[in-house]
Amino acid sequence: MKKLLLTVHIGMAVIALLLASCRKDATIVPPVVTPVTPPTPNAAVTGMYMLNEGNMGSNKASLDYFDFTTGIYNKNIYATANPTAVKELGDVGNDIQVYGSKVYAVVNVSNKVEVMNVTTAVRIKSIEVLNCRHVTFANGKAYISSYAGPVLVDPNAPIGLVAEVDTATLEITRKVLVGYQPEEMAVVGNKLYVANSGGYRVPDYDHTVSVIDLNTFKEIKKIDVAINLDRLKADNAGNIYVSSRGDYYNVPSKLFMIDTKTDQVKTTYDIATSNFCIMGDTAYIYGSAFNYNTAKWTISYNMLNVKTGMLLNTNFITDGTEKEIKMPYGIAVNPETREIFVTDARDYVSSGTLYCFTPAGKKKWSVATGEIPAHMAFVSTL
Repeated sequence: MKKLLLTVHIGMAVIALLLASCRKDATIVPPVVTPVTPPTPNAAVTGMYMLNEGNMGSNKASLDYFDFTTGIYNKNIYATANPTAVKELGDVGNDIQVYGSKVYAVVNVSNKVEVMNVTTAVRIKSIEVLNCRHVTFANGKAYISSYAGPVLVDPNAPIGLVAEVDTATLEITRKVLVGYQPEEMAVVGNKLYVANSGGYRVPDYDHTVSVIDLNTFKEIKKIDVAINLDRLKADNAGNIYVSSRGDYYNVPSKLFMIDTKTDQVKTTYDIATSNFCIMGDTAYIYGSAFNYNTAKWTISYNMLNVKTGMLLNTNFITDGTEKEIKMPYGIAVNPETREIFVTDARDYVSSGTLYCFTPAGKKKWSVATGEIPAHMAFVSTL
């Protein structure tokens, strides 16, 4: 990010004039540069992108960048790197991933995936995908899940799809129908697994994981799991973990493990799972479960040993800092240092907070982010 940081430090006055001339009808929030920790000049994981969702309908999705080599958190960098972009990043940032020399930001309501240079955050291309949700990668291809219809709760909402994109040409090459309102995906071997939620068709939720053969790009089966599936990730052994959000009334959120050798659910974990990440042999899990019967949120934190399959029933935050977090909304673990990052969406309308914890769960630092910080992607030489 050296080129981008140079722009932030030196060109503020020029940038302000340029932004004002390019976006006369918009209010531009200038970048904020905050030192948060001592620099790590020889870090293998050199930085981390933060995609802030922003409230739906506000066009306030934003992009931050934490530079590990300098210890500086750069807030709202997209406008600086792309001064001619109309409405900046767009409406509702839903996923972000780094693949090769590019970073991909899925902007849900704006129906696009913004592809940027991983070093400068300068836009390379915007790929149009209707109501796009998540992105994953394998063998030079990007796979983007799509609700394939408008943002609308509708019992007749259309079946969803996955679009394949060539990461060299950034053109859509193939599409395949999956289940209703597909969410996260993961590739194991030559199969793409897709969590289908059916969230727009409430109370008639989908309850399946689609399995796609990547050679033919055809759905070869559906695995019956549980209603309203959401997060889906693979461990190092090739097992799939997928979360169910339940129905927010009487069916609770749970976590499931699928054996990809048999494509059957092998284990059910009775823990609320809103989001999780897997690093090494450990899954770091948090639940922020709302129940309409009680009108209450229940926040929980947990760990799972994915090698043994044992639920550890242990909070990965060990110093009591979880009491400061109003609404956990994102989680990631640095693959080099094993530091744990948790975001707090707070009230969903003001700046959120990013927390950094040691591998032992002790708070190291926190910093203000954009609105609804949710999705993180590391830049690494590993």
